[in-house]
Amino acid sequence: MAELADQLDIVIPTIRNLEFLEQWRPFFQPYHLIIVQDGDPTKKIMVPDGFDYELYNRNDIERILGDKAWCISFKDSACRCFGFLVSKKRYIFTIDDDCFVAKNPSGEDINVLQQHIRNLLTPSTPYFFNTLYDPYREGADFVRGYPFSLREGVPTAVSHGLWLNIPDYDAPTQMVKPRERNQRFVDAVMTVPKGTLFPMCGMNLAFDRDLIGAAMYFGLMGEGQPIGRYDDMWAGWCSKVICDHLGVGAKTGLPYLWHSKASNPFTNLRKEYKGIFWQEEIIPFFQSLTLSKESTTAEACYLEMAEKVRKGLGHIDPYFVKLADGMIAWIHCWQQLSKKD
Repeated sequence: MAELADQLDIVIPTIRNLEFLEQWRPFFQPYHLIIVQDGDPTKKIMVPDGFDYELYNRNDIERILGDKAWCISFKDSACRCFGFLVSKKRYIFTIDDDCFVAKNPSGEDINVLQQHIRNLLTPSTPYFFNTLYDPYREGADFVRGYPFSLREGVPTAVSHGLWLNIPDYDAPTQMVKPRERNQRFVDAVMTVPKGTLFPMCGMNLAFDRDLIGAAMYFGLMGEGQPIGRYDDMWAGWCSKVICDHLGVGAKTGLPYLWHSKASNPFTNLRKEYKGIFWQEEIIPFFQSLTLSKESTTAEACYLEMAEKVRKGLGHIDPYFVKLADGMIAWIHCWQQLSKKD
């Protein structure tokens, strides 16, 4: 039986037929898929035979969430977080439908789930950096001078994978480097240190739903919103601050997948341009954000954080007041739907 097959869901946002699953069949077929169809709910999405899946469209989201359905983005891959809500599993892996199986330098297919599971099931070391990176990996250990009192590590909440071929660049970088491809396979996993934020990409991401799932809200993006392509960034900033507060870890590095398609940089710029300016205030806000000792769960932390977003970022644009409301609505949905049976 595949590792954690009964404890992990794969969440895929899409607007198209899912032929890409054929390449993933050897790795994904043992797992349950949650497909979140964006866009026109009357469109029929084809899923290859042999996969165990649920498929939700906008009509389903509105039926299940009722007057709180507005907190799930429309016409944006941020809709994937609805899959996080309806999952009953402990672990989530989420992937984009333009991502395929990559090969390691030996020419072998990379089993992304196997590596993400290894990342999540071994501790993180956020309080002291190990210069051999992941000390729990075979062939590595803690280096001389690493405090013995910290070698037990902490539970891992987030495993952030990377991409070969098309790098995850913002629109201005895409424009000046249109032909750049990532061919560097770095055989390493590292813990993101406590107090350090990172740009979290949602196309190759796994997390422990019990530890940090309530903070994995991908915000308000897409139709009717003034910003796009910051959905995973928002979830990354929020979840990392909460990881630090709760004493759990986030890892980045392996596994790699093959990102096949570059999105249009001009379209991306229209979506990103406000965020490019706003992030210069947003990131210092998160860097200085502290949470109270009374907030001891991801849910409680996220509700407290929502009010801090309202007060601390509302002056930038009214969007952030609405986003704070969306964060609260998200937690209400989480509490309603995501408790284990």
